[in-house]
Amino acid sequence: MFGEVPVLLISIVGLVVLVVLLGALITTRYKVAGPNEAFIVTGRKGKAVKNAETGAVSTDLSGQKVVMGGGIFVVPFVQKLHVLDLSSRRIMIQIRGAVSGQGVKLNLDGVAIVKVGGNEDSIRAAAQRFLSQQGEIETFTQETLAGSLRSIVGSLTVEQIIRDRAAFAQRVADESETSLSGQGLVLDTFQIQDITDDGSYLADLGRPEAAKVGQIAAIAEANARQAAEQARLASEQEIAIANRALALKNAEIKAETDAATAQAAAAGPLAQADRDQAILLEQEKVAVRQAALKERQLDTEVRKPADAERYRVETEAQGRRQAAIFDAEARKAAAIAAAEADAEQARLTGEGEKSRRSALAEAEAIEGAKRGEAEKARRVAEADALRAEGEAQGAAILAKGEAEATAMDKKAAAFGQYNEAAVLQMLIETLPQMAAAIAGPLAAIDKLTVISSDGTAELPRQVTNNMLQTIEMLKNTTGVDIEGLVKGYVARGDAGAAPVAPTAPVVPVVAGEPPVDGLN
Repeated sequence: MFGEVPVLLISIVGLVVLVVLLGALITTRYKVAGPNEAFIVTGRKGKAVKNAETGAVSTDLSGQKVVMGGGIFVVPFVQKLHVLDLSSRRIMIQIRGAVSGQGVKLNLDGVAIVKVGGNEDSIRAAAQRFLSQQGEIETFTQETLAGSLRSIVGSLTVEQIIRDRAAFAQRVADESETSLSGQGLVLDTFQIQDITDDGSYLADLGRPEAAKVGQIAAIAEANARQAAEQARLASEQEIAIANRALALKNAEIKAETDAATAQAAAAGPLAQADRDQAILLEQEKVAVRQAALKERQLDTEVRKPADAERYRVETEAQGRRQAAIFDAEARKAAAIAAAEADAEQARLTGEGEKSRRSALAEAEAIEGAKRGEAEKARRVAEADALRAEGEAQGAAILAKGEAEATAMDKKAAAFGQYNEAAVLQMLIETLPQMAAAIAGPLAAIDKLTVISSDGTAELPRQVTNNMLQTIEMLKNTTGVDIEGLVKGYVARGDAGAAPVAPTAPVVPVVAGEPPVDGLN
């Protein structure tokens, strides 16, 4: 029994070792392809393929198993595993001296992204050519793309190459696609990075456009500067307007403040001036009433009696004149009638005494003589009448002159009764009337603005100055010195001389006569 145990253990151990060995074999021989790898497993025989044209029989590539992204068990000693890198390759393409369709030599720099095709045929084709020399893929791609690039550059102008690089790159890709796909390669992208030349063609080509762009840029810059300058000027103008508004407002506030200050400062003088003006107005009313009273007294005591006397004298003179005229006309009419009667009587008497033949001439002569005498008598009567009328008119004029002389004598007698004090009083009483006449234009003003530091107190002072100027003008024109009269009267009053009161309250003035200078 103990002899069977070791045999069993050996069997179990052997079985375990076998399983481990099988697991290790499977682990080492099972391969999984990465996402950028392709496995090519060889070892099987491909299928026989007969060429229909030549009848030759060949073996296809179906015996090469291609695995991408999956796993495969490689049978030891029977199959062999090959790895092909499917990663993209970035390949720089540079050509120098490529001649364009215009004969311009260009230097082009580009970049191409190339990879092995993603299908089994492309992988098998690439494996056949580059499996043991995968680094040659870049060299082959560079040569292929350079040849295509030179070929296409020769068929295009420089302007076409520069202005449409995308189309140019696409033509290069299309041109090289056949060569690359035959090698199992795929061109993902191709971009032209730079185009230069050994001369100045490209620089000259872009110069007009650059000049145009520079012109546009200069115009835009000038417009921008102009807009900025206009904006600055507009801003300065707005600032100036704001400053002017502020200055005007400050001036307005200062004017209001100064006006209020001046009004407050002039309140006292204005009130005093108002009181003085009220007093002057009351005095003027009193003077007007006194003048009206004196006017009525003058009418009652002097003017009406003088008018009555003058009317009486004029009426008497007019009556005497009319009486003389009527008397002269009566004498004229009587003389004319007497003369005509005498002439008629003589004519009738001459005709009766003379005979019809001899007395005709004498009668006519007598009649002519009588007619002459009658005409003479008529003319004498008319002359007497005219003389009488002239005497009547002279008497009337003499009576009127005597009446006027009498009135003047009475006026002189009335003036002679006034002494210097009375005349002075009358002159002083006319001063308010003069002030009222002088201030009359001011009273007719609707609205008066006084520009003076003294305010309205300047108005009474102006009226006073006008009165002084009027008194001085009166002195220069008439010789009546009111100021001298007042000063002399005051001097005599101070010396103790008592003024003599006037004997009459008013100055006699004859109606129709002009007032005496300085007295009315």
